[in-house]
Amino acid sequence: MARVCQVTGKKPLTGNKVSHSNIKTKRRFLPNLQTKRFFFAEEDRWVTLKVSADAIRTINKNGLATVIKQLRADGVKI
Repeated sequence: MARVCQVTGKKPLTGNKVSHSNIKTKRRFLPNLQTKRFFFAEEDRWVTLKVSADAIRTINKNGLATVIKQLRADGVKI
């Protein structure tokens, strides 16, 4: 599976690593992804999602049911 958050869609960004002598080389900025299990009470089962730390905060704020409803509307199989 790619390094993409299932909720927010965050992906790796590219940029430059800058040395002390100001030499620039390409590098990747990876999102802070976690594989997390959430208990989905409406269906009485566990759901495993690959989410960023920002998405975990979103789930805590909006609720898991709301987030899963939006994911299913976007066509993601959960």
